Amino acid sequence: MRILLDGMGGDNAPYAVCEGAVLAANEIEHEIVIIGDEEKINEALRKICHGNTPENISVVHASEVITNDEAPALAIRRKKDSSIVKGMNMLKTGEGDLFISAGSTGALLAGGLLLIGRIKGIDRPAICTIYPILGGQASLLCDAGANAECKARNLVDFALMSSIYMEKVLGRQNPTVKLVNIGEEEEKGNPLTKETYELLKATNLNFKGNIEARDVPKGRADIIVTDGFTGNIILKLTEGMAWNIFKTIKKKFTDGLHARLGSLLLLDKLKELKKEFDYSSYGGAPILGVKRPIVKMHGSSSETAVKNTILKAIVFAEQDVISVIEESIKEIN
Repeated sequence: MRILLDGMGGDNAPYAVCEGAVLAANEIEHEIVIIGDEEKINEALRKICHGNTPENISVVHASEVITNDEAPALAIRRKKDSSIVKGMNMLKTGEGDLFISAGSTGALLAGGLLLIGRIKGIDRPAICTIYPILGGQASLLCDAGANAECKARNLVDFALMSSIYMEKVLGRQNPTVKLVNIGEEEEKGNPLTKETYELLKATNLNFKGNIEARDVPKGRADIIVTDGFTGNIILKLTEGMAWNIFKTIKKKFTDGLHARLGSLLLLDKLKELKKEFDYSSYGGAPILGVKRPIVKMHGSSSETAVKNTILKAIVFAEQDVISVIEESIKEIN
């Protein structure tokens, strides 16, 4: 397998990307191709590996970078030699088996649509991200920000694609699906959620009804389905609340000289909780609904996050998730 990695995407590129690639390369036999400014990437690899870069890492030069403040579709059309466009074109022509990037989400979505293309029968690709659950198995949140406005049919597609991904990549069979709503009752919600509810009931998915936002962090569903606007708010609110709570408790118990031993014990527990919420251990978020495997990493991904994304993305490609989605969509259309 040939893994295409955007060397210029994200806040910590190219160093963290290269370091994560090296960590992954030492655990796998697959080839990792880092795409981007050849001089900067090779310099980073020399510092990391002290001249002994793993043989299964290679570099493909790309002279341009798409930034977060550029109009995505326009940047994809204009910056033909950017790391994102070059990587996606290599993916399209079969020069790679999957593409991973911590770069502009908008550019990845635009590139997925314009360069790779949608799966027939899927109207909107979606970002499907891990939602950590304290003390339990993580959920999948879909959509996490690709589509601010959706139709009911789109949400059904998100539920189907997420269920297939969870079964094939995360190994959880017949995952439960719940629809984000303002109440658990079937009659609650706006026209979108009411119509979606009826459509989901008619599928073969393991649909278990509505879920309120307060129950999302409790792990009451394997798959959490919503539009990208709501999903992105849920994701970022959870992330912000978690880190602020950890920060406040840590400060409260480390200030002063009181209960030193108790504070140290509590801090150990807090570190364990913080680890459960650490996105770097879960890998990236697949963009489901396009014809080839594309995975989006967090913009501030560390070398650990890059490594784990590569390892999890291999399973995504090996399990041929996209073909399963294609066949499943044919059955319901």
